[in-house]
Amino acid sequence: MRILIALPGLHKYNRGAEVAFISVARELSRLGEKVTLMGSGIHRRDEPYRFVTCASVPRERFERLPSVPIFRNEYAYEDFTFAFGLLRRYRPEDFDITVTCNYPFTNWVLRRRAKHSDRPRHVFVTENGDWAPQSTSAEYRFFSCDGLICTNPDFFERNKKRWPSRLIPNGIDLERFRPGTPDRSQFGLQDGSLVVLMVSALMPSKRVTDGIEAVSRIPGAHLVVAGDGPLRDEVDQLARNLLDGRFSRLTVPSSEMPALYRCADVFLHLSKEESFGNVFLEALACGLPVVAHDTSRVRWIVGSEEYLVDTSNLSAVSDAISTAYDSRSIERTSKRYAAAARFSWDRVASMYRDFFADILTGVGSRAKSDYSELASHTESSQ
Repeated sequence: MRILIALPGLHKYNRGAEVAFISVARELSRLGEKVTLMGSGIHRRDEPYRFVTCASVPRERFERLPSVPIFRNEYAYEDFTFAFGLLRRYRPEDFDITVTCNYPFTNWVLRRRAKHSDRPRHVFVTENGDWAPQSTSAEYRFFSCDGLICTNPDFFERNKKRWPSRLIPNGIDLERFRPGTPDRSQFGLQDGSLVVLMVSALMPSKRVTDGIEAVSRIPGAHLVVAGDGPLRDEVDQLARNLLDGRFSRLTVPSSEMPALYRCADVFLHLSKEESFGNVFLEALACGLPVVAHDTSRVRWIVGSEEYLVDTSNLSAVSDAISTAYDSRSIERTSKRYAAAARFSWDRVASMYRDFFADILTGVGSRAKSDYSELASHTESSQ
């Protein structure tokens, strides 16, 4: 199959959707498929897929612009500029399948009619939510796809009657993310203290400021935030006020993230609405206990043995962090790694491949949830 995956942040950012698409592209290429990525980053040596650069204006340039219909946030503005580069480089006749998680502009470009051939089948992935396939108002009424990959059961149930859908989670690189000996000096952290790690973009929905307040209630605890975003100044100021000397905000290369996870004692994530949450798998694979908002979606990923609470109650969050720290053991570390292993990228990519083949042959018109092994794990852990 000739597969195109397009997203502005590819080879430029190492965040959820970008990590997922690059990981799937690698595995599909190793399975023998012809995969092309188009993004606004630069070519990397030794990748098994083909990469094409399409210029875009960085999303950071748009952080202070107003939110209006179609241009609802900095990501939409970025997507608009990326669409012009994509239009110049994208030839529909060169591909059988196109893939993105961005709406509206990248989706619209990939869905444009081909002049001299049938346009390729288009698969949309709900990495950034399922509002586009769900809504029929405003610009969303123009959404279309030939197949929908739902990254969690909630999205699958909501969309399976309207779109040819498949439940396929994100995955984890088990060669990189695994338990190991920590080296806190690499990140300027001291041994002997409770280190809480948040890996998150600094935006309101991630609730990093609530994390600062919750950790401030634990004597001696040190909070590490790995991420950047429009709230960086607010986050830094609040940390100076509440966690003086007990706070680090880092921008860490992707290659160093496994080492950072291994330096922490507890992983904290306070977002109440995540399409999937790759960070949960990364933390579990490194053996970290997880403190997060209690939803069925999060339990589907981490099981019921982690420390899930109503995170609107910051006292409950603080208590959960302390309990998670006191409950660490070698046995539970091993169980967490085993739980994460169910989401290996080679399994996930095989599911992508099967769905693409079904879409091309017409079998994909039937919605199907076939991740039975994960489902059985979730049921047995509850």
